[in-house]
Amino acid sequence: MRLVVLAVVATLLLGGCGDDPAPTDVQAPALGACRVLEPADVAQDSNDSDVVDCTADHTAETYAVGELPDRFDDADRDDRDVGAWAYETCSAAFADFLGADESLVMRTVVSWAWFRPSKAAWDEGARWYRCDVVGGGEQSKEYVDLPTTAKGLLLGRPKDAWLVCADGPTVAGSVKVPCSQPHQWRAVTTISLGDEGDPYPGDRVVEVTTRDFCSKSVGAWLNYPVDYDYGYTWFHQAEWDAGNRRSVCWARTDR
Repeated sequence: MRLVVLAVVATLLLGGCGDDPAPTDVQAPALGACRVLEPADVAQDSNDSDVVDCTADHTAETYAVGELPDRFDDADRDDRDVGAWAYETCSAAFADFLGADESLVMRTVVSWAWFRPSKAAWDEGARWYRCDVVGGGEQSKEYVDLPTTAKGLLLGRPKDAWLVCADGPTVAGSVKVPCSQPHQWRAVTTISLGDEGDPYPGDRVVEVTTRDFCSKSVGAWLNYPVDYDYGYTWFHQAEWDAGNRRSVCWARTDR
């Protein structure tokens, strides 16, 4: 009887020494799926949050899904070229999905995030990407709920609830809020500083070019008042290398 018991115990132990469970995200996610994401979720490079009905409260919607190009089959999961390709792909699809041009995309409170397979799934050969529109940006402490679908959200004349303003004495030190909330600054125009493939012109050139353009552009937007305040947001080489070629102009206004 003791030998039988030992045999059973050995069988159970051997059964527990098998391979780890297969990752659940080997297959690409579903297009159009909605989720409740928070800034902490977007800070991660992969995500397996539960899908919710898009008629329920949600802060994220998947607007693009697909397989990475074959050239990334043997790439490391954190390869910079993978990130650059995803930036270009998701940003272009984001503008099309919202119904906005490149300038308007930079003046909205919604943004996008992309996710890749988990490390375990990547090691299993998964090579998909997922682009989500989210109800907030990098500085958001929490996200706002999106409509049933964000498709066409910025078509025509967008509602102030989806446009970005700033609440604070200066643009740099302010909190970004929807323009439907009290604010002192509104993002009104952007300036393109180069084309795809152009080398980074340098911090000084980018800042001065942005400043000079925004001074004139904001004055025109405010209908050339005698006295006015303006601000600008410009980006550095890291953002340039990722594909961003624009700076943002802000007008001091509470409307």
